[in-house]
Amino acid sequence: MGTPIGNLADITLRALHVLQLADAIACEDTRHTQQLLRAYGIDRPGSALLALHQHNEAEAAQQVIARLREGQRVACVSDAGTPAVSDPGARLVAAVHAAGLRAAPVPGASSVTAALSVAGAGASPAAGAGFVFAGFLPAKGAERSAALQQLAGEPRSVVLLEAPHRMRALARALAPLGERRVTVGRELTKQFEEVATCRADQLEAWMANDPNRERGEFALVLHPAEVASDTEAAAQRTLQLLLKELPTKTAVRLAAELTGAPRNALYVLALQLQAQEAGEPPPG
Repeated sequence: MGTPIGNLADITLRALHVLQLADAIACEDTRHTQQLLRAYGIDRPGSALLALHQHNEAEAAQQVIARLREGQRVACVSDAGTPAVSDPGARLVAAVHAAGLRAAPVPGASSVTAALSVAGAGASPAAGAGFVFAGFLPAKGAERSAALQQLAGEPRSVVLLEAPHRMRALARALAPLGERRVTVGRELTKQFEEVATCRADQLEAWMANDPNRERGEFALVLHPAEVASDTEAAAQRTLQLLLKELPTKTAVRLAAELTGAPRNALYVLALQLQAQEAGEPPPG
């Protein structure tokens, strides 16, 4: 089940209900989960908490299955967020299914969806739909470079997670992507939350502007590459030519009829082109 990634208020009523009803709770860190339970006024004995982390998940899964076969209700939580995404839990769920038992999702906070919700990535009609969750990239330089090279050609948004001590290295690795935009979510939902969007080749400089930006947990959204389609390029060129000879509304109407591009989008583009020619900031 999902637990808060920082703000304790981000727990769901259903999660609290499940935690109160569960006979046992499989958790990444029993001490952390015990503190979380106490924060919500839930008192559970230490024997009700089962350690389930990346080093013992296969063995711990068998303990969970044994309890489920006895008719017990077992909840699974990570230290923060939703299990089985970038934290332990996937092997447990697979083992439960393989044993012919049922695993029920209890949705909650997630750094992945939190970052996507404030990135505004993929807003362009030309952008690929959906997103790819890449999580933590390999730590080694060569493997990381190969992974980034593969992601650079991905037409959809890409969500990355990174630890603070490796953020500078990731920023340098992303720099060759140039103008491609990156939204950085630092300490999401926590007291010192910070969200910013910049070009990939400006990310390292953004971090250097404030020493605090090398602290905390990071979720990043690599925006889709902005590639204009042939139709969009033709419409823009047609509009530019017509604007030289005709009033704005007439040029927009004719460009829409000639290229099939949406009239409203062409009108906005016309205003932007005129502002650029006049040396003014683009409208709205």
